[in-house]
Amino acid sequence: MDRAVVQENASRSHSANRWKLVLFDFLFYTVISLGMLVIYPGTPILGPVDVCLHFCLGALCVFLPRLLFGIYQRIWRYAGPTEYLWLVITDGIACVAYLLLRGILPQSVTLVRGVSMISLNLLGAISMRLIYQYIYQMRGAESVYEQVALRMLKLLTGVSFAQEKTPAYDRRIKIAIIGAGSVGVMLAEELLRNPNAVYQPVCFVDVSKEKAGRDIYGIRVLGGEEQAIEALGRLGVQEVVFALPNATAERRRELYDYYKQMGYKIKAYDYPTVEAAEGGRRHLRDFNIEDLLFRRTADFVDEKTASWYRGKTVMITGGGGSIGSELARQIAKVGPSRLVILDIYENGAYDIQQELTRKYGGRLNMRVEIANVCDRDQMEKIFSRHTPDIVLHAAAHKHVPLMERNCCEAVRNNVFGTLTLVETCEKFGVSRFIMISTDKAVNPTNVMGATKRMCEMIVQSRSGTKTSFSATRFGNVLGSNGSVIPLFRRQIAGGGPVTITDKRIIRYFMTIPEASQLVMTSGAMAKNGELYVLDMGDPVRILDLAENMIRLSGLEPYKDINIIETGLRPGEKLYEELLIRTEELDKTDNDMIFVERDKPLPKEEIEKKLDLLRQALRTESNRAVKAALMQAVLTYHTPEEVNGKAVEAAEMKRASARSPRA
Repeated sequence: MDRAVVQENASRSHSANRWKLVLFDFLFYTVISLGMLVIYPGTPILGPVDVCLHFCLGALCVFLPRLLFGIYQRIWRYAGPTEYLWLVITDGIACVAYLLLRGILPQSVTLVRGVSMISLNLLGAISMRLIYQYIYQMRGAESVYEQVALRMLKLLTGVSFAQEKTPAYDRRIKIAIIGAGSVGVMLAEELLRNPNAVYQPVCFVDVSKEKAGRDIYGIRVLGGEEQAIEALGRLGVQEVVFALPNATAERRRELYDYYKQMGYKIKAYDYPTVEAAEGGRRHLRDFNIEDLLFRRTADFVDEKTASWYRGKTVMITGGGGSIGSELARQIAKVGPSRLVILDIYENGAYDIQQELTRKYGGRLNMRVEIANVCDRDQMEKIFSRHTPDIVLHAAAHKHVPLMERNCCEAVRNNVFGTLTLVETCEKFGVSRFIMISTDKAVNPTNVMGATKRMCEMIVQSRSGTKTSFSATRFGNVLGSNGSVIPLFRRQIAGGGPVTITDKRIIRYFMTIPEASQLVMTSGAMAKNGELYVLDMGDPVRILDLAENMIRLSGLEPYKDINIIETGLRPGEKLYEELLIRTEELDKTDNDMIFVERDKPLPKEEIEKKLDLLRQALRTESNRAVKAALMQAVLTYHTPEEVNGKAVEAAEMKRASARSPRA
């Protein structure tokens, strides 16, 4: 059938339904108005002509505002508070108009009679619509009474709900919604309205005494977990859904452990931790590994931070990587005058370019440069071409085992690439340079961490110049290239085993958006030479992470999927630290961001360390470069030395206390 014909038929159907609703409202108005004007035992007693005049005046006052305000343009089966509020407003206008105009008629009516007539009509209109909504939502039920109601509704309105494909109630998955707050109620309402929903909410569970024992949308609110567990079995609950956006990390962990032990599958509808819920839109999803960390994702970028980047030329080195590409997304949101993505690997740069082009089109002035940060001539040409105001430096080699075997390349790219950028920024008068560092730079036990610590020292030594330099340090990033969680997912999907280097190992984690926003916020607040650190909460035991991921896949650790140790990799540390001296921290305006008071070394001393590394690089010997790096970075120790004392570390004790084995 021709598309225009289909649209025309749909338009006619909609118009017919709209006027059918007008007819029902008019019939209801007729009954109410005649009752108030003829049957109502008041004074004065109206004659036939006066009744007709008041009937027509009232109809004009009621239906004209409803038509003008589009009351009959709304789809009432999906109506919410806004639709009903507009109905009340229009009938309120009708009431005022009628009371003002009734005096022009030969025989007026009392104020009480006039208000009662309009108010009762409004009550009837609201009641009719609410009944219609309720029957529509119950259209998949098999109750005899509801089926009779559906037939009556079809007889009166001509609307057949049987034509819609809705899952039978006995095939829907019965869920308990944990949390009867606004988010939980939103989920229940969405499921009740969705004709194709496969989930049926049968109860809420909430610790609030004010809510327990009451109903929301006909769904009973049960008390705390201990009181509710028997009822969940009786109601046939198959899954539980967490709808607790404001719960503390300890509370979420407690609830997760409780319902998991009771054998329920757990889903979430409250705190999306990744950008799958772009724009803040909530969705019902599987409880995933990011939730198991029970770390509330912080939102750092406020209007003050956004305005600092807005209208400026921002360059992101390593812009095609995990952190760099997310930085590009965040910067694009705030409206820079130009966004420059620089990377040596064209695939990642191309992907983020295409993504941002699709999203923003010509509204985003974006350039992509494929270049090596170690190439000074290239950097100077690019800086001359774009004259950036801000440089976010995310380009680096980061894989610990690979850098242990490629020490020369690690130092050449990480240390001297950063040095090249720092000096180029100074030469071209860049306003601010923000380097991305890592917790592995704290008391490093590997080449990658030591190079990052050397980069921090270079950045800190440049304080006092025209360019403002700072570094931002954080832990492991969920879902980044080479991170442990994608590896575990692949191993579980392949039937196992899941491999971990050591069952004692712990790490700090955060999400990619969180890490990127931290960089932006700390960069905006930087003055010169600061080393920013994020409060990342408690460290996570990797063994617990692996076991929970296996359980989330519906399998049992050590039974369905084995977990084996492969031994620590070269340069690997059992635990990571975020601070060099934990007692020396300064607070910032953001409660989650701190500044480490680490005295910068003089520029001359940094130059001596760099000369030491240059000489080692000329030998092209990994051993010589590693030895030079140990001389340059005094906190660089062997992993054996550090891991031998790991049991005494505060981080290890904190992770042990939080572990289920504790």
